[in-house]
Parts: sequence; C-alpha cells; structure tokens
Amino acid sequence: QVQLEESGGGLVQAGGSLRLSCAASGRTASSYAMGWFRQAPGKERELVAACMWSGSGPSYAESVKGRFTISRDNAKNTVYLQMNSLQPEDTGDYYCSAGRTILLVIRSAGEYWGQGTQVTVSS
Repeated sequence: QVQLEESGGGLVQAGGSLRLSCAASGRTASSYAMGWFRQAPGKERELVAACMWSGSGPSYAESVKGRFTISRDNAKNTVYLQMNSLQPEDTGDYYCSAGRTILLVIRSAGEYWGQGTQVTVSS
C-alpha cells in the first residue's frame, strides 16, 4: 500500500513559478513510477509529467515541455514538479499518481492517487 500526499499549490501570477511536492509513504514507494496529472475546471484530467522509479525517462505533455520538470528524491520518498513560466491555462487541480510501471502511470492507470493540490495562475 502506498499513500500519496501533494503539497505546494497556491495562487501565482502569470510568469511565476511553483514547486509541487508529492510525499509517498509505504515500504515500496520508491520502487514505483510516478506521475503528475492535472484537471482544469470542466475538463478531463490530463498527464503533465511522469518518470520511472529512478527518475529517468521523464515524459512531459507538449504544453509543459521546457517549463515543467519532474524529479524525485527516493531517500525522501518525494516527487517534485517544478513549474516555471506559469500561464493561466496551467490552472487546475494537480494530482500525483504511483504505478508499478511508467506505462501504467502514463495511461492514467496508476494504482495509487493523492488527493490533489490546487494551482491557480492569474493573468
């Protein structure tokens, strides 16, 4: 069993930055692939970024490439999403997910999900 807890959301002006954190608990948490998803009001949830348990092989949505970076610190069982040059269209609830493979995560089929943290970008 893996529990995930996101933090770091908030209100930021366009062009600003935020760093989201996802703390994972559980004996095998560091062996899971991890991903960040977001859901804007009235829209479907979409993948933002994902990486393997080692932090390698990151995948990004086209809309965030060059602006967002996913990383992880397995010693702390924490995954981060550094978000730079934020735009109003980045507004939404951000969720982290853990899955046994990165393909499961990318397909939104990860076994575990956090409760989400809200990000609001004002213009």
